[in-house]
Amino acid sequence: MSATIVFVYNADSGLFSTLTDLAHKTFAPETYSCNLCAITFGTFGMRLEWKEFLESLDSNLEFLHRDELVKQYGITDARLPAIFLKHSDTLELWVTAAEINGCSSIAELKELITEKLG
Repeated sequence: MSATIVFVYNADSGLFSTLTDLAHKTFAPETYSCNLCAITFGTFGMRLEWKEFLESLDSNLEFLHRDELVKQYGITDARLPAIFLKHSDTLELWVTAAEINGCSSIAELKELITEKLG
């Protein structure tokens, strides 16, 4: 695949946002708004199973937060989390928020992405 896979979290960048998200995931995980974060990150960073899967993909990868998506691409109306394909500087929605939110494990998310890669 020549396109870059762009993962966009439904959270803002920065230390305060990271600490707030960590507290939210820890104390009220059922109401946390980013299933992509909840599935792929533990308390202390990216889960090893997810990291190994990403490394196995034959694609360039980019990771953005909600505020970075707006700053870099001017996209303000996307339902997040989402995964886009980037061709040149254009993003195309590839995996929707509904699809990501339908996953309850890394295994399900990996399967979804693998199916999409065809």
